[in-house]
Parts: sequence; structure tokens; C-alpha cells
Amino acid sequence: MAFDLDMIKKVYDRYSTRVAAARKATGKHLTLTEKILYAHLSEGDAKTAFGRGVDYVDFAPDRVAMQDATAQMALLQFMQAGRPQVAVPSTVHCDHLIQAKIGAVEDLSTAKDVNKEVYDFLASVSDKYGLGFWKPGAGIIHQVVLENYAFPGGMMIGTDSHTPNAGGLGMIAIGVGGADACDVMAGLPWELKFPKLIGVKLTGKLSGWTSAKDVILKVAGILTVKGGTGAIVEYFGEGARSLSATGKGTICNMGAEIGATTSIFGYDEKSAAYLSGTKRADIAELANAVAEHLTGDPEVYANPEQYFDQVIEINLSELEPHVNGPFTPDLAWPISKFATAVRENGWPVKLEVGLIGSCTNSSYEDITRSASIAKQAIDKHLKTKAEFTITPGSELVRYTVERDGYLETFEDMGGVVLANACGPCIGQWARHTDDPTRKNSIITSFNRNFAKRQDGNPNTHAFVASPEIVTAFAIAGDLTFNPLTDTLTNEKGEQVKLDEPLGIEMPVKGYAVEDAGYQAPAEDGSKVEVKVDPKSSRLQLLDPFSAWEGTDITGLKLLIKAKGKCTTDHISMAGPWLKFRGHLDNISNNMLIGAINYFNNTADSVKNELTGEYGPVPATQRDYKAHGIGSIVVGDENYGEGSSREHAAMEPRHLGVRAILVKSFARIHETNLKKQGMLGITFADNNDYDKIQEDDIIDITGLTTFAPGKQLTVVLHHKDGSTDSFAVNHTYNAQQIEWFKAGGALNIIRRQMAS
Repeated sequence: MAFDLDMIKKVYDRYSTRVAAARKATGKHLTLTEKILYAHLSEGDAKTAFGRGVDYVDFAPDRVAMQDATAQMALLQFMQAGRPQVAVPSTVHCDHLIQAKIGAVEDLSTAKDVNKEVYDFLASVSDKYGLGFWKPGAGIIHQVVLENYAFPGGMMIGTDSHTPNAGGLGMIAIGVGGADACDVMAGLPWELKFPKLIGVKLTGKLSGWTSAKDVILKVAGILTVKGGTGAIVEYFGEGARSLSATGKGTICNMGAEIGATTSIFGYDEKSAAYLSGTKRADIAELANAVAEHLTGDPEVYANPEQYFDQVIEINLSELEPHVNGPFTPDLAWPISKFATAVRENGWPVKLEVGLIGSCTNSSYEDITRSASIAKQAIDKHLKTKAEFTITPGSELVRYTVERDGYLETFEDMGGVVLANACGPCIGQWARHTDDPTRKNSIITSFNRNFAKRQDGNPNTHAFVASPEIVTAFAIAGDLTFNPLTDTLTNEKGEQVKLDEPLGIEMPVKGYAVEDAGYQAPAEDGSKVEVKVDPKSSRLQLLDPFSAWEGTDITGLKLLIKAKGKCTTDHISMAGPWLKFRGHLDNISNNMLIGAINYFNNTADSVKNELTGEYGPVPATQRDYKAHGIGSIVVGDENYGEGSSREHAAMEPRHLGVRAILVKSFARIHETNLKKQGMLGITFADNNDYDKIQEDDIIDITGLTTFAPGKQLTVVLHHKDGSTDSFAVNHTYNAQQIEWFKAGGALNIIRRQMAS
């Protein structure tokens, strides 16, 4: 039996009317993306067509999903909203706070002990306000959502950047910050700039070593980490229909790495089979009744160039396995060219660790394909040269693959099975290494490979590939090995070659589980008490941010001029800092400690203009705040790339940073800044970045007439007495300007609920 079946019925009941209205309003055939977006307008039936990349639109998502690291801040904000219960079905998933160190049983036990205070808080808040709660060990949020909540044609927001995973089942699923989730849980419309559309036509069919992972690795190489910004990627064609639902989920999941708002596939036979296989045949039956609305119009796919802003075509029959990296998920290498790239670039050839699983690749199909390679290592007397870890995506998958013997296969070839959690993928990895200063290589089936992402070590060269390719590399222990063409020497001295992987989309005997890990909320939460210890180092009730003072912002110090890539990992690191995700003041001690200072090429070392000395970024900003002095952060291209974590926006706001000025923003981070009442602006001329000097005093003028589309002005007062001024752009609409004036969107929500 599916969750929220009555809600899904209501969504499908209105589909025909909503799609018809959208066709009339736009006067054209519709992509799948447009059908879902127009079917979820907050206002109801469409009355006008919206401009892609231009118009801000209010939507009414069907549900909200949150992982434990981001749920803390989202729910702390929701507690201030004044509602007795969430307005839409919402869930919390405990997957981020479990550190991989020894193995599944020990690590989960440790996590439950170390994080008890946080888990108890999340469980009690869920109980009180009507949220479904998935206990630690239940699995990774995106796999659990795909197995239980995703449905074709639906719309979901989630407080994690890989929420788009649900696009594998035909759902518009978008990663957002906790403030956005708070809005939707409070029953308010959710705002999004109407996205542009990128169409990816898939022809042919996968075979051999090539998998669904290689599709997105190829697309990432084409579009780069910012090529999908402001766009939804819609996959279609015969090749798309040939992919498994979980394979489609993999592709949509990693679409976050190209900056895409989300990615999506249409509803088809594979979708229906997966719904039925995960005991949701009733949803498949409902979807079949409106199937014509759960894919793009035939006319669209016949002439995609007329309906998409950009079209990419990939022939799956010709696609090679890919390896992407190091240090960025869009540096794409076909396997036939990877060994040469390793040698020419001087990357460490020896592979130290191979890691498979994560929210991106932990399906039954992924596990069975990888296990078929592991079984060959055993049968062909190959000794695994690198460490090897396996992270199941959910308890449902873990229990089933254990029943079917695959976990035993991995253990027999030397693998270590980790807890059903994010673990190493997000830096929750107590890696065993004899020399952390040594340049080294690891390869994963994860989604991100930024420097220090997995193990906190800047010397680790991390590469991304499919689980089966990762398994083969782990056996070889050598990054110049090509499993498609090369042989290995076994323990008998024989030359043996690995055969192509074989996998099963879904278990022949069906999925099985003893305890999936779900906890339903209390029927009456009014009597549930949510306790937060004032002395806690991990949880802290929020105080509202102060409203704008009504004047231009003047006399700002330059906190840091960040050089090069500045992701959310640079702004607010994960790993050991995850324990402070519910305590804004404590986690603010990691603010921008990973960003490189333009003036000394050093991380976490900026000049304190009050003392003239260099010191940590957070401590310097706290000194400015103590003296009542505001500051500004300056950054480069695609600032805030990566995770949805709103702490990267809340920390500067909390510590007194007044504005972020960059060449360009990543989508989620820009929205997070706006939600928190922060001023996020961009250079009208990127060359003006070079004018900013270390000792500048900076003014931002034009705020008293702050209006959509109207430029602001930045004035630099240099130490030598000279000045520079230049125009800066912003993307604030009228409502977002009100957020800025009020000191944050939550202040407005609270006011509305009180009235």
C-alpha cells in the first residue's frame, strides 16, 4: 500500500483540466516538464504563459522531504511559523549523521549514541507536527523516497541538492534550502523562476560495461558544472525508455552536478514495473489512467529543437564507460582515454580505495552488476588490491541483497559493508590512512568529488564512475587499468580478463525487509513537547534576524575576496561539522574556512582590519560583529555550487555579513541568501572583481529605491584615498525585496500566521 494515496488521486484527478488549460494558455504542445509545472501552479488552472528564465512563478508542491542534517534547521524555522501541523505530507530521514569507520553494525550503534539528542529532537518534532520519521539505518533519503514516495507527475521539494533523484520516476523534485521547505510546510506557495528546458534525446541501448551512470557522466562533460543552471533537463527517446527506473534515478540524481534545477524522465513500462515491484501497483494503476499527461507530447519529441532551449543527443549503443575527475564532477574521460590522462597529468596511479553505493548508485541493479564483477575476482583467483566499501541505499535494498547472497560475495572479495547512510559520500568517513599528506587516488560511484569532499584531505584525487567500473578498479588497484581491454595477473600467475558485468533490475523473489525503519507521527501531536536544552552544543532555538535599517549600507569591511571555486563545502564544510547543523552559532565557526583568500592564496586566513593581523575567517567576522561593523564577501563564478545547505547562507547572516558580491551564483545558494534576508549581488562587469583591494571600505548604494531589474552601485574607498564605483546586478523580484526589507522570509511568515 502506498503512502498518501488520497493525495496522489487528487493530483491525478485534476491533471487533464490543468494540462488543457496550459495548452490553451501557451498555444502549443507541451513538454513533460511544462505539464507538471503548469499542473502545480498555486493559482490553479493556467491563465497565461510564463517566460522561461524570466518569470517568477508560485507553485504548490505535493510533498516535502528532509534529511537529518538540514531538517534540524528547517524544523527549527518551522517551529517559529505558528502552525499546529505541516500543510503537506512531509518526511525526515536520518542518513547524514552516521560516520563510516568500522562497519555497518558498529557505526550505526555509535551514531545512535552520539547523535541521540538530535534524533530525539527530530523524532519529537515529527511526532508533534505530523511528519513521517525514518530512523537512522532506514536508508539514504533519496533511495527511500524513490522506493516509497516518488510518483509520476508529482512535485516535491527536498532539503538536499540530490532531491532530483525522484525524477527517475517522473517527478519534478527540486533541492531547496530549509526556509523554502518551511514555506511549503506552512502552507504557503513556493516560488521558482520558471526554468529553461534542456532536452536530452537518448537513442540506442546500453550494453556491456556501460551503465546509466555513464549517461550523466557524459552529460556533465558536455554541460559542465554550471551548464544546467536555471534549467530542467528532460530525457526522452527510445534509449530513455530502455533504462531501468533506478538507472533513471541515478541520472537525475547527479544532474545536480551540472547545476540543473532538476532532471526528469517520462512515465513508461519501466516506471510501472518499479512501482509494482515496490508494492505500489495502486499508484501505477492510477498513473496508467493519465499516462498521456505523464510524458511529453509526441509532437515535442518529434521536433525537440522547437520546444527546448537546448537539445543534446546521445547514442547509448556507442556510449563508453566514463571516469570523471579529479576534483570536479564534470571533467569527463571515456575509459579508452582515461589511462593516458592519468599518466599525462601525473595523477597517482595506485588506487587506494574504491567505494560503491551512496544515494546515486545503491539500487538492486547496481549491487548485482558490481557483485558480478566481485564474484569473478573470487572465481578467477584475483586478490583485490585496493580497499573496497559498499554502502547500501536503504534497508529494503540491504536486506534483499543480503538475502540473495550478494553482500557475502562482496565480503568474500575483501569488501566492507557500511551502514545504510551517506557516509563517505558527504565526508562522514573516518578514513584509515598511514600518511594524509601523500597524494593519493580514490574512486567512487558517488556524485561529487570536490577537493576534501570525502575525507577532508586536499591531497586525495577523487574520481567518479559506475559501481561496476569502481569494483573493477578496486580489484586492479591501478587507475591505468582498462577492464574492457586489459588483463590482470591472478594469484596463480595467470593472465585473466574480467567479463562484462551482469545485473538484475529488480529481485526475482521480490523485495523483502523486516523493519524498513519508518515511524508514523502521533495522531494528536498537540500534547507532544519538543525540548531543546539551552546548554546544548548541538541544538539552538532561533532568534529572528533583524530587519533592514532602511538606508544604504555603508562602511563595510572586506571579509574575504574568495579566489576560484567556492562551493558550499568551502563556505560551510560537512564532515565533522555536521554535528552542529542544529546550532547556528556553533556551526558558524566553520564559515568560509575552506575558501581561498585572493590576497595570500591561503584558506582560513584573512586580514582583520581592526588589528592589521591575519586570522581565521569566523573569528575575524565575530570581531567585526562585536564592534558593530558590517562586512562583505566577494566571490568568483558559480559561487555556492554544490549542496543545498542553507547554513552557507545563514552563517554569514548570523555573524553580521551584509552582502555577498560575486561573478555568478549557483541557483540554490542564491535563493537561500534571499530567504535569509541577505543581499546577494553580481558584478555587471566581471572585470570589476579585480578592483577590490584588501583594505577597502565598501558602500552599497541605491537600496532606498531597491526595485526589480534596477542596478545597485558599489563604491570602493581605497586605502590611498582614491575611490572606484561600479554597477552591480541582482535578480530580486518584488516579493524577494520584501524578504530583504523584513530581515528574512521567515519574519514575513510569522507575521502572516499571527494575523
